[in-house]
Amino acid sequence: MQYRRLGNSGLKVSEIALGSWLTVGAASDPRLPERIIDRAYGHGINLFDTANVYHHGEAERIVGHALAKYERSSYVLATKVCVPVGDGPNDRGLSRKHIREQCDLSLKRLGVDYIDLYQCHRYDPDTPLDETLRALDDLVKAGKVLYTGVSMWRPAQIVDAVRTGAELNLNRIISSQPQYHMLLREPELELIPVCEREGLGQIVFSPLAQGALTGKYEPGGMIPPSSRAADPKQNGAISRWIDEDHLKRVQRLKPIADQAGISLAQMALAWILRQPSVASCIVGASRPEQVDHNVHASGIRLDAATLDAIDAALKFEEK
Repeated sequence: MQYRRLGNSGLKVSEIALGSWLTVGAASDPRLPERIIDRAYGHGINLFDTANVYHHGEAERIVGHALAKYERSSYVLATKVCVPVGDGPNDRGLSRKHIREQCDLSLKRLGVDYIDLYQCHRYDPDTPLDETLRALDDLVKAGKVLYTGVSMWRPAQIVDAVRTGAELNLNRIISSQPQYHMLLREPELELIPVCEREGLGQIVFSPLAQGALTGKYEPGGMIPPSSRAADPKQNGAISRWIDEDHLKRVQRLKPIADQAGISLAQMALAWILRQPSVASCIVGASRPEQVDHNVHASGIRLDAATLDAIDAALKFEEK
């Protein structure tokens, strides 16, 4: 496993991280998530990402319990706050009240004394930015949080946060968590350049387009019954990437991966890691074997010919 600095901080994270968005807390076998986490840790994954809202807090409990057997200094624990966790007017957002209360609840569920990376899950237009940044800074000063970051923020919002934090002499945010993969390249236009300029690293989620970039879905084919795309509770995040246009492009990528001697999934992860400011790709796993496979993407560096072939294959066909 290779490791990279997260933005301009001194924190080093594994190029492949393990997430818990759609998998941890949803398994029918309650022992399976711990086996997956153990496998990831054994492969050198040190970044484990979750959120207070995932499966109503159950994901945090499972992740924390599974990691409790390991030395606390050996892994980086990331969680998030902002998305609604209840029906009350203060059960959401980035107010000082919500951030403070949710951080304490996350610490309790995770069973740890501090969170390595505390991320604002979305931007909150109803809370003054300086209130949010001061609340995060208070958590850092209290030792409850070591670093802070954002998820799904727009470039202008990130710039405002960096500049406001600097004016107030607060601890800087160090990371951005966007959705980014071969089929979704918008972050390259503005987000990644802005973050590089401001010293933020990227922790990419859904790097395999919810499984579309593994090649398991074929144009015109049936969705495998065992796939998450066949689960009505989970396929909302997946269906966008398994339409005919996207799947045809994925099919054109397969021979490129074969030529490179790697799997399509490994090539998709290595393609993201070609970006120097990307520190880590968050993968999900419903089986330990998926972790075994994906970790081998770390350290793969695609040559110029392969990158050119990928660019050509990703273009939509003329209609």
